[in-house]
Parts: sequence; C-alpha cells; structure tokens
Amino acid sequence: MSSEELTMPATADVADGAELTIEAATARRYAIVADVNVRSGPGTAYDKVGRLSAGTQVTIGCQQPGETVTGPTGTSKIWDRIGSGRYVSDTYVRTGSNGYVAPRC
Repeated sequence: MSSEELTMPATADVADGAELTIEAATARRYAIVADVNVRSGPGTAYDKVGRLSAGTQVTIGCQQPGETVTGPTGTSKIWDRIGSGRYVSDTYVRTGSNGYVAPRC
C-alpha cells in the first residue's frame, strides 16, 4: 500500500485529549556504494549468504554493533540487517550518517 492510499488522518485524538501522531509506514531505502558480500551475521567471520552490487537499493530493518570494518564510507562497527540472516557492513551503505539510522536489532 502506498502512502497515497493511506486513509488515516495525520493525527488522531486519544481519550485523554492528547494527540497521537501517525507516521506513514514507508520503508526508507539506501544505496550500496560498492560491491559487498552479504553475511549471515554482523561480521566477516559469518557465512557469506550473497553478494550485492554497487547501486543496489536495500532496506535496513535494524542495525547492531559487530566487527569493525573499513569500507568505502569509512570505518564502523555498525552492521545493517537487510533481511532475515542477511547483514552488510554499514560502511558499504550510503545512509548519510556515521551513526545509527534504524532501531537496534
């Protein structure tokens, strides 16, 4: 369902008179900046479960600390979960931040 199809108002009144803000459930996608191996966990010692090419768009479900990696965007211990049992180092993802951009796993 696209955000245009959302029929709920941007805000809704709750029983105590406070406002509850409703955010559209749209996932943010990020570009892979260089070819990268996809791992089964947050580190290079985990099994390789795939490979992504530069320019591929991914959705980050959550992030967690793991092995420190130096990649195209710098050095970081943050790993991005892009699917069940699928992790890439945040240093290969253009998030626009050196920190966390998604909830922790």
